[in-house]
Amino acid sequence: MQPARSCLAIVLAAGEGTRMKSRRPKVLHAVAGRSLLGHVLAAVSEAGADDVAVVISSERPEVGEEAHRLVPHAQIAIQHERRGTAHAALAAKAALAKAHDDVIIAFGDTPLVRPETFAALRQALSGGVAVAVLGFEAKDPTGYGRLVENDGHLEAIVEHKDATPKQRRITLCNAGLMALSGEHALSILEAIGDDNAQREFYLTDAVEVARARGLDAVALRAPENEVQGVNDRAQLAAAEAEFQRRKRLAVMLGGATLIAPETVFFSYDTEIGCDVVVEPNAVFGPGVQVADGAVIHAFSHLEGARIGPDANIGPFARLRPGTKLAEKAKVGNFVEVKAADIGPGAKVNHLTYIGDASVGAAANIGAGTITCNYDGFNKSKTTIGANAFIGSNSSLVAPVTIGEGAYIGSGSVITDDVAPDALAIGRGKQVEKEGWAKSFRAAAAARKAAKKAAE
Repeated sequence: MQPARSCLAIVLAAGEGTRMKSRRPKVLHAVAGRSLLGHVLAAVSEAGADDVAVVISSERPEVGEEAHRLVPHAQIAIQHERRGTAHAALAAKAALAKAHDDVIIAFGDTPLVRPETFAALRQALSGGVAVAVLGFEAKDPTGYGRLVENDGHLEAIVEHKDATPKQRRITLCNAGLMALSGEHALSILEAIGDDNAQREFYLTDAVEVARARGLDAVALRAPENEVQGVNDRAQLAAAEAEFQRRKRLAVMLGGATLIAPETVFFSYDTEIGCDVVVEPNAVFGPGVQVADGAVIHAFSHLEGARIGPDANIGPFARLRPGTKLAEKAKVGNFVEVKAADIGPGAKVNHLTYIGDASVGAAANIGAGTITCNYDGFNKSKTTIGANAFIGSNSSLVAPVTIGEGAYIGSGSVITDDVAPDALAIGRGKQVEKEGWAKSFRAAAAARKAAKKAAE
């Protein structure tokens, strides 16, 4: 068995991103709940990169912090001057100096490149190629560098302004990403010069350097929408749209029904089971798992929640982090749940807040119920036993336990534990004053008449 090839991924993330018009570094803007940088790091890691170097600006340490959060072993390299893409790659010289079979050079603002595409670049290197460049067939190639091929080999990357009329008719364009043989990567990058109007060092010259040394270069193809970069807010929205298109398709092909796919938004890590039905305008934040047969009704928002088999959510429900719904649990309209376990068959049907709580199997939570979990300093837990019945408009002041099978009278404020199968009523005694309303209306009418007469 052949040993696995080692791989270094260099992710260039030092760009200013001025067109984003943002105080946040461009690569930290998010698509589907994950930073642009996070998408790239995940893709290269899945493609087998065992070492990762992230090139950042000295002015943006938060980019390095994000890289370490996502890939703790990532090496952080600083590009002190911005002098082109090859110059940026060489900022990771310490990582390049170590022996690797493959070197991937990726961009932190190109979040949609699939792991399979990076793996294909590596596969080309394993066949003896020194440089593998990723290209795409452009609908409109104007402005892009052209990939000039000859008999399956990449001869050159020619910028649009330098291309001949014949070369400008080429629609295979440079996506910017490439992979280099680890044996030659450092020497090729160091040989790239700055003999150009901008006096910068460009990765595209790696092909020329390799060919001059008698080394082979090839171009691989990816769909244009896969290699789109993000430079401004409009392109960020376009990347989001493409991610959602992919995710919706994957979810439907996986056996779920999306009634109006274009209105449903997923996060990068959303997991949807078979026979799940998602109605229009549902939004899934990070960390959501939905088991088989569940129904997510319209206008619901879920984040950090685990939904059990055949559970029923919404419409207009909000499930916050830490929510766990067991099999056939029901969370209905205008209900908010946070950090709570809702047991099998339990019902929280409408107009209710359940936070920091445990609701037992088959319990019924009436409309307007609130778990009063926060005293301004600490969060406390409410425990509701199986088959308990909580009457409408009740306030359960935590910490408190409602025993199995207990009943809470409507409109109660419960501050003490309730025994199993007991009835608890915590409200003021009703008082009735006969004839009071008639007298009140008469007095009000008299005052109004006196005021009018005085005018």
